[in-house]
Amino acid sequence: MSPAPTTAGRPDAGPPDPPAATVPAVPASAPDHAGARRAAVRDGLGVGIAVGLSGFAFGVTAASAGLSVLQACALSLLVFTGASQFALVGALAAGGNPFTAAAGAFFLGARNAFYGLRLAGLLRLRRRLRPFAAHWVIDETAAVALAQAGPRAARLGFAVTGATLYVLWNVTTLLGAVGAGALGDPAAWGLDAAGPAVFLALLAPMLEGARERATAALAVLLALAAVPLLPAGVPVLVAAAAAPLVLLAAGARARRSGVGTGSGDGSADGEAAR
Repeated sequence: MSPAPTTAGRPDAGPPDPPAATVPAVPASAPDHAGARRAAVRDGLGVGIAVGLSGFAFGVTAASAGLSVLQACALSLLVFTGASQFALVGALAAGGNPFTAAAGAFFLGARNAFYGLRLAGLLRLRRRLRPFAAHWVIDETAAVALAQAGPRAARLGFAVTGATLYVLWNVTTLLGAVGAGALGDPAAWGLDAAGPAVFLALLAPMLEGARERATAALAVLLALAAVPLLPAGVPVLVAAAAAPLVLLAAGARARRSGVGTGSGDGSADGEAAR
């Protein structure tokens, strides 16, 4: 029987085909970076536009308190933290001492330092960018950055929110200060409620557990109780006490639960030894 014909000795056989390249499969759980970027831009623009429009209210309030257009614009450019700015002009409008008003505004703005501590590890910005980014560390940029899925999306959300809000806040401050007489009472426009409404919309999805919801509820109660008693801007600092109070209560409950479990185990061991 003759052997089966092969192509090894044929001149037209050619080299063997190379093995097919394998393409690594993309895991189903791979992160959607494009979707995260779109969400960061959407959140940043939404917050920046909604809150930036309330610069009209600040411009009108500053002009009504006796500040010049240049002074109102300087506050928005250099201070750029709405709560402190409103607290300052509110104290001046009530006839307060300028140094006392400035001290209260500074004390209220100190909360941004705590935001900075939290954002430093999340954003991981280059050293030369940090002084510029620090000027944008406020409630809205911190809320948008912390709501994102990862560091890249957080940096993008922080930048979009900061840039949009900074530009729009300063433009509307100028327009509000110049046209204060024509605009009238800013409360009639509802612009003073835009910032808190957007902030609450960002905060609501983060209240996932019972501890977070308890902290938010206690903060609301503390703020409502403090508003009639304390100067403008201080109630929000009082409300910040809700977080350590809830943590202390949770720790005490955990210790009581641990003691109860330990005593129960000890009783069981004693019964077993008898």
